Amino acid sequence: MQPLYLEDWRGWLPSERGHTVPRQRQIDARPGTSLPPMLRRRLDEPGRAVCDLLAALDPEARHPLIHASRHGDTRHTLAMLEELIAGAPLSPTRFSMSVHNAVLGVHSIARQHHRPLQALGACGQEFEALMTEAAGYLAEGHSAVVVVFAEGPLPEAYADHATHPGHPCAVGLRLARSGETRLSLDATQSTAAPTPATVIDWLAGRTPLLARRWRLEAV
Repeated sequence: MQPLYLEDWRGWLPSERGHTVPRQRQIDARPGTSLPPMLRRRLDEPGRAVCDLLAALDPEARHPLIHASRHGDTRHTLAMLEELIAGAPLSPTRFSMSVHNAVLGVHSIARQHHRPLQALGACGQEFEALMTEAAGYLAEGHSAVVVVFAEGPLPEAYADHATHPGHPCAVGLRLARSGETRLSLDATQSTAAPTPATVIDWLAGRTPLLARRWRLEAV
């Protein structure tokens, strides 16, 4: 796989619950500053945080962007399923904002971003998927790629049936083909399913390994 180097990162944890983002890596606790009001109102707080992370890590809108979330906006999805059961008509707006690439679409409009955009869901292996896709873009010749891993609130109906960090959180990384901090991979180790909060702890140096196989190394 194409070697990956960490250039920069940002995190968002509105209710930290044992996890913290270093002050210099934080975005605004009330996200959405990167969006004009008419677009900001279309997104929930985690979606706004994703847009702010992308704007902070790609201020000139010149890198490919990849957004991963295991569950996406399940509140919209569940509400639409309940409307179907009740025989009520579905809201086209609600549907358009429930799909996995909705946040990237809003960000691309707000920032006039015309580079590749990609949205992922990978059944708990979102971080692995992000790294694999980022390596592909770098191997194609892009100088850097920005990845964001986010989770929104989970409806109570899903609480006993899904793995979730327990609170909204998001983390973004700008990865490059060279640099001073390399992401080292031990492919022989089994993997866990990291959340954005555990990725933040790893990036902040509070844990040496992520998913029992990713390490940050100075070069």
